[in-house]
Amino acid sequence: MGISRKEALDCFQSDDLIGIGMEADAVRRRLHPEGVVSYTIDGRINYANSADGADFEHICNQIADIVAMGGTGVMLHGEVTPAHTIAWFSSLFRTIKQRFPALWLHSLSACEILAIAEHSGLTVEDAIARLRDAGLDSIPGDDAGILDDAVQHQSARMTTADWISVHRAAHKLGTQTTATMMFGGGETFEHRMNHMETVRQLQEETGGFASFTPWSFASQASALNGFEEATAVEYLKTLAISRMYLNNIENVQSSLETQGLKVLQVGLRFGGNDVGSVLLAKGANAATEEQVRQVIRDAGFKPVQRDTLYRTMYLN
Repeated sequence: MGISRKEALDCFQSDDLIGIGMEADAVRRRLHPEGVVSYTIDGRINYANSADGADFEHICNQIADIVAMGGTGVMLHGEVTPAHTIAWFSSLFRTIKQRFPALWLHSLSACEILAIAEHSGLTVEDAIARLRDAGLDSIPGDDAGILDDAVQHQSARMTTADWISVHRAAHKLGTQTTATMMFGGGETFEHRMNHMETVRQLQEETGGFASFTPWSFASQASALNGFEEATAVEYLKTLAISRMYLNNIENVQSSLETQGLKVLQVGLRFGGNDVGSVLLAKGANAATEEQVRQVIRDAGFKPVQRDTLYRTMYLN
């Protein structure tokens, strides 16, 4: 069992950052005694402007570019319109799998799946089953924000119950998913704990989450919403608390995409056992595979490339 809610809240209020990090590192070492830090090479493609079969070639060309860079998986995401029906996605996924049979499709957030089900007159479980049969391999959880409907910036299109229903249905069907928490948008520590408690309870029920990734608001988003950007200290503390509280989720990610190499490296001693995708990090946080591997080695770990759900380790 992970630390209690009270212990987690005490950690949020504590100034003992090093002590919190050491406790999280101890949990990480118990769960991952092999001393490995994993990363993946996958890409992200927006399908939003593609609403007919002719555009599948454009998507496949983008996938080919990702595969050429060593990518083993792709996340398809976008704004679902009435034209993006279950039939459209099924046709897209089958086309992709025919062209790239080894590619892992980690795609469609809970919000997107809810929209697809609604447009197609299906239950959430039926929609996921049909998408799975067409080639969907797993579902990302990066649209969660803070799973507490009291948080002001929570998406009006999806409640906490909606998010849970999608992931519970996926787990029931044997489709694994991932979970995230975007923090630093004006929520309280209590709100963060409500989020983590929701994830912990669903994991206790289903065991279907492959990983958990806490990440902070980007500076541009923070400025637009009138919030100060979360500091590196706040990020590391939240990462460590996530590792200690969610000990029923095997993998916790120190995020290259949102934090950059320096904070990422420290995060590997604050509970993180994975660094996410090399290809998804852009701008100031962009890094080559070898830079990422060197940072992992310098932190005292062995870098290993993985697949999307942490099941296959590639020798390189």
